[in-house]
Amino acid sequence: METNNPVGLLALQEQVKNRLEETFFESVWLHAEISEIKQHPSGHCYLTLVEKDPGSNALLAKASAVVWASSWRMIKPFFEAQTGRSLDVGMSVSVRVQVNYSVLYGLSLVVYDIDPSFTVGELELARQRTIARLEAEGMFGMNAQLELPALPRRLAVITSETAAGWRDFQRQLSGNEYGFRFQLRLYPALMQGDAAPASIIAALDAVAAEEDAFDAVLILRGGGGAMDLVCFDDYELAANVAQFPLPVLTAIGHDHDYHIIDRVAHTHLKTPTALADWLLDRFAAEAWQLDTLLQRLHLAVRTHAMAQTHVLDVLKQRIEHAVFDRHAEAQHRLDLLERRLDAVNPERALERGFLIALKNGRRTASAAAFAPGDRLAVMFSDGIVDAEVKTVKKS
Repeated sequence: METNNPVGLLALQEQVKNRLEETFFESVWLHAEISEIKQHPSGHCYLTLVEKDPGSNALLAKASAVVWASSWRMIKPFFEAQTGRSLDVGMSVSVRVQVNYSVLYGLSLVVYDIDPSFTVGELELARQRTIARLEAEGMFGMNAQLELPALPRRLAVITSETAAGWRDFQRQLSGNEYGFRFQLRLYPALMQGDAAPASIIAALDAVAAEEDAFDAVLILRGGGGAMDLVCFDDYELAANVAQFPLPVLTAIGHDHDYHIIDRVAHTHLKTPTALADWLLDRFAAEAWQLDTLLQRLHLAVRTHAMAQTHVLDVLKQRIEHAVFDRHAEAQHRLDLLERRLDAVNPERALERGFLIALKNGRRTASAAAFAPGDRLAVMFSDGIVDAEVKTVKKS
């Protein structure tokens, strides 16, 4: 081991510094991924940049970087305006850096500029690759083919139990003016970060184990930073949603957000509140239709009752006329019978001078019924005369 001409640490560090500054006299554009980001109260922003192996995701290189406050005040709003997103962990970036070496703190990179188009391109490329894969596998439209009940009341909800969107959804649904009631069961899950897709998939598996208990499953998140929502473009999560045995309804983010799981879900609404309103509208429409049918039924019953009442009135009049006619006819026949009876009334014959002979109290119309010595009664109109037969002369 050589020990000739040893150098001190400071001298070595200065040599390294000089060589680096000679080699990287000008700034360079660097492609890397943000693994850490922290904004200091002084206004400076400190980053940890890394490069990973595309296949294994293993860490290949790592370096510290700083954006001085004077640059950060311009870089931050410019990047957000161009991408609609904030710089965040897991984001791929293209930054212009000046290589800096300190004999005390080692290698560091000073960031002077950032290319927002690179970040948008990287995220969009990954997103488009996921969409293309799902399309090739026929995932789009699968969940939409499932039949959603007309009135989905039993709902499994996957979200963070502390999320504002979950509170907004419950408040909107339970406080509805119609008094509709829903059965909600929460399945808590992480709704941002690298672990979110696996957490949501685990919640979906738990719901699938009890699928007969539910009409649909809801995935809710009340918005957030754009990078917070990148997890909803995950392939594995989208594939699980597409093939889920129950209709999946999503409400993630604000109006301008549209994620891959929204595209493979049965129904997509912008926000949890909008989803609550959508559910209530289905029930309200059904209630309105039922009210309309009930009114039509009441009208039909009333119209039918009026028609039947008219028929009964007509029948009543016809019956009354028929009874009157039958009564008049019967009365006429009775009058005829009375006149006929009156015509054969013995009293009338007696009044006209005819007599009635009675033998043993019975009317006798033949002289042959009598013999000399018989007693008979002769009936006049004004009385009865007892007599004795002296002789009988036959005609």
